[in-house]
Amino acid sequence: MAEVYVSLGTNLGDKDNNLRTAVRLMQERIGKVISLSSFYETVPWGFQSEHSFLNAAACIETRLSPKQLLLVTQQIERELGRTQKSSGNVYKDRLIDIDLLMYDNLQIHSDQLVLPHPLMTERRFVLEPLAEIAPETIHPVTGKTIRELLELL
Repeated sequence: MAEVYVSLGTNLGDKDNNLRTAVRLMQERIGKVISLSSFYETVPWGFQSEHSFLNAAACIETRLSPKQLLLVTQQIERELGRTQKSSGNVYKDRLIDIDLLMYDNLQIHSDQLVLPHPLMTERRFVLEPLAEIAPETIHPVTGKTIRELLELL
């Protein structure tokens, strides 16, 4: 069993329902949701929008490999109406976004997946909910706890 941390975000439609539906689908298809943060209202990061975000973090126990996990989360995004992922640092409004943050202590660098998530340490909207559920968890690259990384922002 592996422990995986994910970040969820939405800024379109019924945001509360978008997050709750994504969590329910992850519970059904990925594994047991061990912990789920509060929902945080945040401003868009990396682009301008009149729509605020609702963000959360979750920890899930899974038997899926990192690649299988990525495919399942992408399928959930599509089912919930996400038509395209951001690319080339061009971000857009979205119904749902599920980012894989950390998978145990693995470090993966492939064309499809980079773990831990390369931008997580720069994003308060990721670290704040993550610090709520996993403050003492160690980031596998920096060696710092999630709480310490949040304090550095």
